[in-house]
Amino acid sequence: MLPLTLDRADPRPLGLQLADQVRRLVVAGTLAPGDRLPSTRRLAADLGVARSVAEQAWDQLRAEGWIEGRQGSGTWVTGGAGPAAAAVPRRPAPTTATPLVHLDAGTPWIDGRHAAAWRRAWRELSSATPPRGYDDPRGLPELRVLLAERLGRTRGLAVDPEDVVVTAGTTAGLRHLLAVLPRDPVAIEDPGYRAAVLTVAETGRAVLDLPALEPVTDLTAACAAYVTPAHQHPLGRVMPAEHRLTLLATARRDGAVVVEDDYDSEFRYDVAPVPALASLEPDLVAYLGTASKSVSPSLRLGWLVAPPHLRPALDEHRRITHDAPAWPVQRAYRALLRDGYVDAVVRSARRTYAERAPRVVAALSPYAELAGPVAGMYSTWLLPHDRALRARQDAEDAGFRVTLLADHCRSADLSGLVVGFGGPTDEQLDAGLAVLARSLAG
Repeated sequence: MLPLTLDRADPRPLGLQLADQVRRLVVAGTLAPGDRLPSTRRLAADLGVARSVAEQAWDQLRAEGWIEGRQGSGTWVTGGAGPAAAAVPRRPAPTTATPLVHLDAGTPWIDGRHAAAWRRAWRELSSATPPRGYDDPRGLPELRVLLAERLGRTRGLAVDPEDVVVTAGTTAGLRHLLAVLPRDPVAIEDPGYRAAVLTVAETGRAVLDLPALEPVTDLTAACAAYVTPAHQHPLGRVMPAEHRLTLLATARRDGAVVVEDDYDSEFRYDVAPVPALASLEPDLVAYLGTASKSVSPSLRLGWLVAPPHLRPALDEHRRITHDAPAWPVQRAYRALLRDGYVDAVVRSARRTYAERAPRVVAALSPYAELAGPVAGMYSTWLLPHDRALRARQDAEDAGFRVTLLADHCRSADLSGLVVGFGGPTDEQLDAGLAVLARSLAG
């Protein structure tokens, strides 16, 4: 459908308005020579006008040489015939630049040997009958059963399927929580997850900085504290047991909710997976999980287990807004969980990360200081900001993208690089590490 709008308050005839707008689309390049135009009957129906209005516009444009009719094939924008067509700009050719290889903290490694299970899940979906209306606002019931079982088995969370809400990823889960929390500030680790900061700011709330390596002792001004206790993003530390207990006690005393982002805890290989914070105080902690690190970021699927006192309001908010992941995505992920695909991918990815981590340390440790344990799919390195900037630019010039630690900081005075090793191939990783090592050694 063409982007056309007719204004009945405009004194000009509707046919003239229509001809003017199509003419401007051609001049702007939105319509190019050779593009097919709708029939006058369809155009009139789309715009809600008499067919004679569309016929008048097409007759005018045809007389001016902007369009032409072809017997049996419709109406087309004129290509090269007449003086008017010669002035029509052509669309620029698409660029073919080689994309950068991402050495970032969020791109996972996926074992292609399990691709058959992935294809099987989507084939199964193609023969399924979609629901006739909006489904359970918490998400597909069968998927929530499998998620509850997996959370109990892998994260120590004793939850009922009715407690689980399927989301369109971590930030969507956070957004749903914010919709049912008081409009007070939210405390977030600093340095911390940039998408969480932006999600909170977009609600009009202030963001309070929690120094990432210090215990949380004051939440009086906040309605919630957003933390990554199993693998602090991006410094990599596991929150010590005493800091966990202090955080929970502070939240209980000050009436705040703890939001636990458990984004990659399954990929620990330096220690056993750390139990979820929500397993200690389910009445205080809202738990967020994601499929982005195990299956694919582009799947846009996650889950939320909220404290019991927030669940009725959360369910009602979801019922009204219909803000749930697409049914095909939920159905496919259910099949991936049921058939063991997710467990198999996590196991193989954990082995791959455990093998790659020492290579990253060997390449970069002569030139920078580790900010914390290397776990999951990335490591963070401390070094002066000017050297970090130079290394990032040298990497980009060579075809690799890395992230500055400073980009994750708000009030924290830290600088360095966040180097991911999940997304590239082994050859790409070794090449990228060689580029960074040469730059940091210079």
